[in-house]
Order: sequence, then structure tokens, then C-alpha cells
Amino acid sequence: MRLLAFATRNSKEILRDPLNLAFGIGFPLVILLLLSAIQANIPVELFVIDKLIPGIAVFGLSFISIFSGMLITKDRGTSFLMRLFTTPLSASDYITGYTLPLLPMAILQIAISFIVAFFLGLSVDANVLLSVIVLMPTAVLFIGIGLLAGSIFNEKQVSSICGALLTNLSAWLSGTWFDLSLIGGWFKEIAYALPFAHAVDAGRAAISGDYASILPHLWWVIGYAVVIMVIAVTVFRKKMSGDKE
Repeated sequence: MRLLAFATRNSKEILRDPLNLAFGIGFPLVILLLLSAIQANIPVELFVIDKLIPGIAVFGLSFISIFSGMLITKDRGTSFLMRLFTTPLSASDYITGYTLPLLPMAILQIAISFIVAFFLGLSVDANVLLSVIVLMPTAVLFIGIGLLAGSIFNEKQVSSICGALLTNLSAWLSGTWFDLSLIGGWFKEIAYALPFAHAVDAGRAAISGDYASILPHLWWVIGYAVVIMVIAVTVFRKKMSGDKE
């Protein structure tokens, strides 16, 4: 019950910032509409909607990390978190309490992106639902990155790391804007050593019905998500121990 109460409180904190919430959902849609307009006016298939939308969804999810990071940094900057440390909640309970409210936000963000894509020519079939499901580990990954950053850095640093740095990394190293094979070499190797390109490829495989190609990419994302979450819990536990002393 304490965990659910904490999660409910965090949901209210997120809803108190509607401007950033609207920006996080709206900005990827602006990019989607812009690239679709470009595609409609060029003779080559550069931004085909069924290839573009998984990348836009992953790019949009990167903004979730800002919300998760800011939740912790704001609580760390006040006495609220210190008071919470007197409760019997564990570090994993706190991380779960921060994560749960952000999952519906991630689902909403993905759903809105796909709904807009339907109007831009994306076929409506069961593979779209599969793609949404496949993208959920990516949401957990970005939430975990934000929670880890929020447990270590202050509000200004989190804004820079999860805002400018992470969103750009997820955009340029995911293959959303261009085929990574066009550059190849060390750039492609770095991209596929990180989870972002695998997240996009898993989403694209789901939409195209290439089911055999989903798991090889999805395991990368799940692996990163698990590791990041474990590190976030460990770091948060150390912060708890330090603040209690």
C-alpha cells in the first residue's frame, strides 16, 4: 500500500508539469509530420512510414528519461525524500514507485505516435500492436537511465544529460534518420553496441511481420534495461544509506 501511495503521488507530480508533458509527446510528432512531408515530395523512399514510425517512437521515449530523472532530483533537493527514508520502503520499492507512473505515459506516447502514423499511411493490423509491445522494454530502459541519472546528479545536470545528450544519442545512433549501413565502420559498430538501434530494428521487424528478427534485437534492449535498473537500485540504496547517516 505504501508503494502504491508513493506511485500515486509521483503520478500527480508528473501531471503538475503539463507543458513538459505536452512537449515530450508533441515534439516527436512534429518530427514525424515533417519527415513525412519531405518523403511526399522526394522521388526516393527515404522516410517510409513503416520504417520511420518505430524510430520516432523510440526517439519519443527518450524524453521519458527527463521525467524520471527530474522526479528524483526534485525529491532529493527537498526534505520529502528524507522523510520517506523513515518508512520501511526499500530502494527497489522507491525505484518501482518512480517507474510505475511513467509506464502509462510511455504507452500513451507510443499510441499517439502510431495513431498519427495511421493517418500518414501506416497499415492498421495486428503487427502494430506487436510493435507497441516490443517497444515497452525500451520505455523501461529510458526510465531506468533517468532514474540512475537522477540518483547521481542534480536537476541541472540531469536536464543536460537526459535532455540534450541522451535524446541526441538515441536519435543519431538508432538509425531513425538514415540507414546506419550508409556510414558503416566504427560508427555502425558503436551504434549496435548500444541498445537504441536494436530497439528501432525490433520495432521495424514487428511491423513488417519478420518475427524471427525481433528477439535477437530485443534481447539487447532487455539486457540493457535490466542492467541499468539494477545499477539504479544499487546507487539509490547507497544514497539512502548516506543520507540516513
